[in-house]
Amino acid sequence: VQLVESGGGLVQPGGSLRLSCLASGFTFSSYTINWYRQVAGKERELVASITGAGDSTNYADSVKGRFTISRDNAKNTVYLQMNSLEPEDTAVYYCYARVRFRPYWGQGTQVTVSS
Repeated sequence: VQLVESGGGLVQPGGSLRLSCLASGFTFSSYTINWYRQVAGKERELVASITGAGDSTNYADSVKGRFTISRDNAKNTVYLQMNSLEPEDTAVYYCYARVRFRPYWGQGTQVTVSS
């Protein structure tokens, strides 16, 4: 199982970024995928999740209305569209899946929101 994030970077407040998580090594469409984020010195926070079929999503209150999670099962990829970014969104963003009862994390991608 491998999860590889991409799309992070530096953006000004109010800007947008789209993160991608490319998965391999398991039946992608059968599993819920989650995006977490972590600020140094703080616990990892669940940001958004999407079911295998993409028919149900959940968001942290702090990102509702600004972030959208989606997936393309033909491309084994989950996306996190982040709009109206705020400095408080600065963090390392991780893709996560629990496959066959084992947790798997990507390496993370840094998102920095600053003017």
